[in-house]
Amino acid sequence: MTQGLRVLVNEFLRRLEAYDFSGALALCTEKAVVWQNDGEGEVAMSDRLDHFKSFVTDVDSLRYEVTRQVHNGSELFQQHVLRLNLAGGSSDEVHAVVYFRFEDDHIDRIEEYVYTAPEKNAR
Repeated sequence: MTQGLRVLVNEFLRRLEAYDFSGALALCTEKAVVWQNDGEGEVAMSDRLDHFKSFVTDVDSLRYEVTRQVHNGSELFQQHVLRLNLAGGSSDEVHAVVYFRFEDDHIDRIEEYVYTAPEKNAR
């Protein structure tokens, strides 16, 4: 099951990278929710994906770089960096710690803590 959870999460991320939001939603339960540290509380997965869709309108490409995954039964914890190539040639990155919970081989809950990484040259 552990390998299956990783495959499922990676497929979810690949679909987001391909702007396949309906495909990403198909990997989730009907009651799936997302919590993010943005003050909005729990949001239905479909609503969060609609928000993400509007977020990437000025993004030429995006790529999730997973730096760590830890699993425990029907849960998976992940750290990643979302690398964005923006329209106009600039780039940005979003660092996040994410918790995934699964039910019946589908994503049922995501909790995402997005944070700003300190600049490497800052003292």
